[in-house]
Amino acid sequence: MEGGVGGNGNEREEEQDGMSVHSPCKAPPSSASSLPKVELELRLLEGLEIYPPVKLRGMHRHFVLYGLMEFLRRSFDRQFSPDEVLQLLDRFYNIEMLKPDDEEAEILNHEEDFSLPQDYFVKEE
Repeated sequence: MEGGVGGNGNEREEEQDGMSVHSPCKAPPSSASSLPKVELELRLLEGLEIYPPVKLRGMHRHFVLYGLMEFLRRSFDRQFSPDEVLQLLDRFYNIEMLKPDDEEAEILNHEEDFSLPQDYFVKEE
C-alpha cells in the first residue's frame, strides 16, 4: 500500500510546479515563477492576439516586444524585462527563427542620400 502511495507521491512531485516530465513547455523565467503558470501563459497568449509574434522578425521587433512587456505589466502589476518576455515566448515559438538574418539587417541599415528639389526653395511672391 505504501508503494502505491509512494508512486502517487512521485507523480505529484513531477507535476508539483504545474509541469509533468512529459510537458513540452520550458520552465518559466525565475522572477516570473512566482506567478501562476497557467495565468501567465493565458495573458501572454492574449497579448499575442494584439502583438503577433511574426512581427518580432521585422523592423517593428522592438515595438512589439515593448507592447508585450506593457501588456504583461498591466495584467500582473509588475515589470517584465525583454529577456523574460522572450523566454516566455520561447516556450511556444522557436525564437531563434525570429532573429533577423544578416541580409535583413543589411537592408534595414541601407542609407540613401536625400535632398529636396530646388523648386521647393524658390519663393513665390
